[in-house]
Amino acid sequence: MMYYSRLKMASVVAVCLLGVVLCLPNALRQPSAALPWRQIHLGLDLRGGSYLLMQVDMQSITSDRLQTLADGTRQALLGAGLGYRNIATDAQAGTVTFTPRDPSETDADLKALRAMPTAVPGEFSVDRRPDGNIAITLSPAAMHERAREAVTQSIEIVRRRIDATGAVDPEITRQGDDRIVVELPGISDPEHVKRLLGTTAKMTFHMVQDNALGTVAGPGVTLLPMVNAPDQKLPILDHVEVDGSDLTNAGAAIDQQTGEWAVNFSFDSVGARAFAATTQANIGHRFAIVLDNKVVQAPVIRSAITGGNGQIVGGFDAQSATDLALLLRAGALPAPLSVIEQRSIGPSLGADSIRAGALSLGAGFVLVIAFMGLFYGRFGWYANVALLANLVLMAALLSLFQATLTLPGMAGMLLTLGMAVDANILINERIREEVGRGRTALAAMQAGFERATSTIVDSNATALLAHVMLFVFGTGPVRGFALTITIGIVTTLFTTLLLSRMLMVRWYARTRPTVLPV
Repeated sequence: MMYYSRLKMASVVAVCLLGVVLCLPNALRQPSAALPWRQIHLGLDLRGGSYLLMQVDMQSITSDRLQTLADGTRQALLGAGLGYRNIATDAQAGTVTFTPRDPSETDADLKALRAMPTAVPGEFSVDRRPDGNIAITLSPAAMHERAREAVTQSIEIVRRRIDATGAVDPEITRQGDDRIVVELPGISDPEHVKRLLGTTAKMTFHMVQDNALGTVAGPGVTLLPMVNAPDQKLPILDHVEVDGSDLTNAGAAIDQQTGEWAVNFSFDSVGARAFAATTQANIGHRFAIVLDNKVVQAPVIRSAITGGNGQIVGGFDAQSATDLALLLRAGALPAPLSVIEQRSIGPSLGADSIRAGALSLGAGFVLVIAFMGLFYGRFGWYANVALLANLVLMAALLSLFQATLTLPGMAGMLLTLGMAVDANILINERIREEVGRGRTALAAMQAGFERATSTIVDSNATALLAHVMLFVFGTGPVRGFALTITIGIVTTLFTTLLLSRMLMVRWYARTRPTVLPV
């Protein structure tokens, strides 16, 4: 334990020098784009930026499911040779109701509807009402599960959309049952991001009803406005022929024929087959592309489209075409998102936070160094060298992971320095005890290190486990604090048990003192 080979000493020094090198990107400009340049990112409270609290529209999730269920009801009844009248949905009650074509068909209707596939077991129940109507009622438990999955899916889609804008290290977390917190460091005007997040981007393909009469939609038909002419409405069949979720790619491009901006898209194998079958069976009919309940285009099908590719045109400019392509690539939100709270933190406030955090960290570091030097002499100054190396290695690992540093993270760094000092104090006090018992200098150092090492490892191991759990289950500032402490525990064990010990052992090997300066 008191012997350090040349290889061991070289390894300890090399790790410290590597830490210095990894810290350099935080103080220097990147000389070349090809050179890896990993830095610590500043969080919202240090860099400034925007805070958005968004809410998922749970009512629309129920409405969409009821609409799908009503469409499935029509297909199930017609597929069984049965009829219906007055089909309607009630989002408040979560029901789809209809009147059987003939009372004698009621039992057959119930049997056909109960055989419909469900997204989750027990999703809905089918019952006969006293008035003779049949009601399909969604289960509250199933809808709660669907809503929970919708929020989880929304978080992932929001993350993909924000990442595509080039935002650096955004923080996206869940709050409660139906809310999402979005923190955007460095973005003081998030209006463009809000527009991207507020767009559901749900694209579907429907047939247009031929020979529609008047302005009143019939059963299974909805009047939807055109994107470029909101006053003009088309009768769109509710049945979805092709779902936009089957898209694999989308990109903005200039149409070679018209010179206008357009969005090209392509389907996966499932979507390509559905697209080909629909276009082949409906030549001469209008085929509508619907985006968020607005008709983008409704061209007439001239021939079957079997390649699985398509194009959307409709008065786009470069920015709108790029945004739409981004939204289609990221996927449609399962429900609309609305911003219910927005806050902006200016760069000046972030700079003030940095100065306050740096001042507290510097003051704490100076006080710790003074305490160790005054109370433990030479061994205290060796501990201070290890403490400085500890701070450098923490910053190096944070840079390597490109971690986000927040005010709680800076507090974690200061707390880590205090924990590192505790380990050195424990070693020095053990050595003092052994000297007081009359042991020689070498024996006192040997016994002090042996007795303190197990205690240091045990205490740091329990702290490590606790902060790992904080990082895994925590969110936002809690994760930043836990990450800093976790990295600090690892660097503390290295600098205390290897670096400071190496300095003390090398001093003893050179001087061979009879009395220890502790």
